[in-house]
Amino acid sequence: MKVALVTGASSGIGAATARMLAGDGWRVMLVARRADRLERFAAELGNAAALAVDLTDADAPGRVREAAEREGALHLLVNNAGGAWRASFAEGGYENVRRTMEVNFDAVVRLTEALLPLLRSSAPSSIVNVSSVAGRIGRPKVAAYAASKFALAGWTEGISHEEAPNGVHVGLVLPGFVETEGFPQKQLTGSVTTRWMVSKPEKVAKAILAAGPGGKSEVYVPRPYGLLPRLRFLAPGVVRRAVRTGRF
Repeated sequence: MKVALVTGASSGIGAATARMLAGDGWRVMLVARRADRLERFAAELGNAAALAVDLTDADAPGRVREAAEREGALHLLVNNAGGAWRASFAEGGYENVRRTMEVNFDAVVRLTEALLPLLRSSAPSSIVNVSSVAGRIGRPKVAAYAASKFALAGWTEGISHEEAPNGVHVGLVLPGFVETEGFPQKQLTGSVTTRWMVSKPEKVAKAILAAGPGGKSEVYVPRPYGLLPRLRFLAPGVVRRAVRTGRF
């Protein structure tokens, strides 16, 4: 039986991914901070294990590694957990950048480091890092978030080349706006003209499977968002004006 570990698994994209994997016969390790939710969700899925942990804690990678080693194998790691605190740099300063990087980048790197030997020994295996379209285009008030997701995208690209000879595929998923419990996106879903921009967690979960077991290197959700980074490089002035005027 194949084993997957999903972070941020108590709701939203992580929960949708775990449910999809379990439906395909995977054994799923659920990792998130909310123990009560995880336990209920693991019971619902059946073939699942719950581990409540804050991934920014110093001992978190070791605790997760120990739990994964008890499973005997690890074929898929989904680094989905993350956070965002909206503020301009003048308002939030270095502290906002620091805590955003700690959750969205540092925690991912530390966990991947801890689990990489198990992923290699279980090869063929996969790592999927969930970045964002904000990891390609920065916008005001979310510069710290963009920095963390830019870093994650660049790091993913680099290690994908390093780990390919070891049988570990490393994929990247870049969602745009996603309607979740924490981010309902009502300002977009309330209008017919902007509703198309918002994806459901299940759509991102499908992209995660495509970027992991499916072997794709990068998947944008929704797919048209993949045009934005290309436009950013071909016509940077146009994109910058659109961002500054609030059109993107």
